[in-house]
Amino acid sequence: MLLLIDIGNTHTHLGLANDRRVVRRLQLTTAGWARPAHSKTLRQWLDATPLSGAALCSVVPQATRLVKRVLRACAPVAVFELNARTVSGVGIRYPRPESIGPDRLANAVAVRHHYGAPAVAVDFGTALTFDVIDRHGHYVGGIIAPGLAALTDYLHQHTALLPRIRIRDTAAVIGRSTTQAMRIGAVHGYRGLVRHLIRELKGALGCRRLPVVATGGYARLMARGLPEFTGVEPGLTLEGLRLEWRAARTRKPRRR
Repeated sequence: MLLLIDIGNTHTHLGLANDRRVVRRLQLTTAGWARPAHSKTLRQWLDATPLSGAALCSVVPQATRLVKRVLRACAPVAVFELNARTVSGVGIRYPRPESIGPDRLANAVAVRHHYGAPAVAVDFGTALTFDVIDRHGHYVGGIIAPGLAALTDYLHQHTALLPRIRIRDTAAVIGRSTTQAMRIGAVHGYRGLVRHLIRELKGALGCRRLPVVATGGYARLMARGLPEFTGVEPGLTLEGLRLEWRAARTRKPRRR
């Protein structure tokens, strides 16, 4: 089995994969890697599963070091780390490749592999990110906006009377309470933002039909009201890591 690790700003997503797909998942808080409880949870979750290796992507360098330390103790296997230097599933046509979030590269790899090119991956995480693959299969850039929870939390933190809300869908378009009004603004308003950006991307890429794939914590909620989405893949980042690890194993070493 292969261990997959996607270290995000808020959560770390782990997966166990065979040769074809991710078969088991676990979510932990990224801040918790400094505490012994995460090591214990990881050991219990792995349950002595034989591992052939691990593939990792991270946007939190400090957490990366902690995770690698835990892995050396819990699962001492070779670790493949995805970044702009090691990626092979997409080409890169971007001014500063090293500045691309590795999770975004993993999403791009998975979308290109399963949906072809051009295509777009939309990740509804701590931030909302769009990652664009052109018709030649190259990562060419994207869009970053505040995440859905970040928007609603900001309202709560910076106003005296607006509560922190639990984000969920609502059919109403006129709020009959403060909470309902905030949900309408968040969900319906956010869908409007996403729909507009997809339309602009289609124009920029010069294509009427464009595969657009949603992933991340709010992917199912947001895609439910947006026919522009081709698919919803909650494990897209882990799938990209699985594909890159497989490619790295078969890649011929470069001649010096």
